[in-house]
Amino acid sequence: MASVHEYKRFENNLVQKIKNGFVALITVIGSFFRAIGRTVTRRYTVVLVPHSEKKVYNLHVSVLSICCFFLFMVAILGTFLWYGISYRTTRDTLVDKDSRLKDTQASLDQIRDEVNNVFRELRNFEPALSGTLSVLGADVNKGSDSSSKVSGGDLSSFFNMKESPEGTLQEVEELRQLSGFLSSATTPIKEIGALLNSQSALLSEIPSVWPVKGGIGHISMYFGQNENPFTGQYYIHKGIDISTYRQGDPIVATADGQVVSVEFDQTEFGNNVIIRHKHGFYTRYAHMLSFRVHAGQQVQQGDVIGYIGNTGLSTGPHVHYEVHIGSDVVDPYKYLNIRSTIAKTAR
Repeated sequence: MASVHEYKRFENNLVQKIKNGFVALITVIGSFFRAIGRTVTRRYTVVLVPHSEKKVYNLHVSVLSICCFFLFMVAILGTFLWYGISYRTTRDTLVDKDSRLKDTQASLDQIRDEVNNVFRELRNFEPALSGTLSVLGADVNKGSDSSSKVSGGDLSSFFNMKESPEGTLQEVEELRQLSGFLSSATTPIKEIGALLNSQSALLSEIPSVWPVKGGIGHISMYFGQNENPFTGQYYIHKGIDISTYRQGDPIVATADGQVVSVEFDQTEFGNNVIIRHKHGFYTRYAHMLSFRVHAGQQVQQGDVIGYIGNTGLSTGPHVHYEVHIGSDVVDPYKYLNIRSTIAKTAR
């Protein structure tokens, strides 16, 4: 029973101590704030005494007003400092953007110069293209459905530049017109490519290349009436003789075809090859040193079929080259000039 009373007594003492401690804390805090209040409300008098006999001015201020004044000044200084830093950052940003703008302007000027160069070259290209298309019979306006296609049926109207819409750079409008021109020129250029491909295929089917590989050698006797080196009498020479002054230079097929004859003729042609081509052409290569083909073999234009020799009725190393159309013998030289003739016509 005594222990219960002691516990109660201890509990009451503890509660009383806590209450007293809390009251003391409140009292201390109240005293602290009262002291601060007395301090900040304490008033001071600032006396302004002029050097003359004029009225003396008394300025009454409190600690609170002084603190508020200093806080206000600190806020103003902080604001000016913040604006100063922001101004410097903005200025640096503007300087950087101005530098980039100048670089962009310089690049734009270069682009404009290049656009002008493109149009100068295009003005030279247009008549050359038109002339080529005229020779080849292609229509530059054919197949062009673009809204930017030039009107009037003539490429020259493309170069009549119009005023650009408001707010649009002139170079942009010119590039749009360039796009329209290239669009209109695409189809005829494709036709030129198809035509050249067909011509190339045709030229590979007719005897149109030099019979000696590399284009070496010279014609020692032309087609037609010539003096026979053995009899001294005039006769009709049915081909051309091409000499390189030596044996062993490669002889090539002058067109695609099939070898129909590989034989030796002691009385006239010696080792000789006959090739049948399309369109009724035949070619003969005579006085060869040796062969590289056999009868029935398919050959392509430029393939080596043998080598220059001095076999048969011959006065020296050369290749006797003939061209036949059906049963007629024709001058091979005019077919050897086909490529150069076409090139001159295109120019």
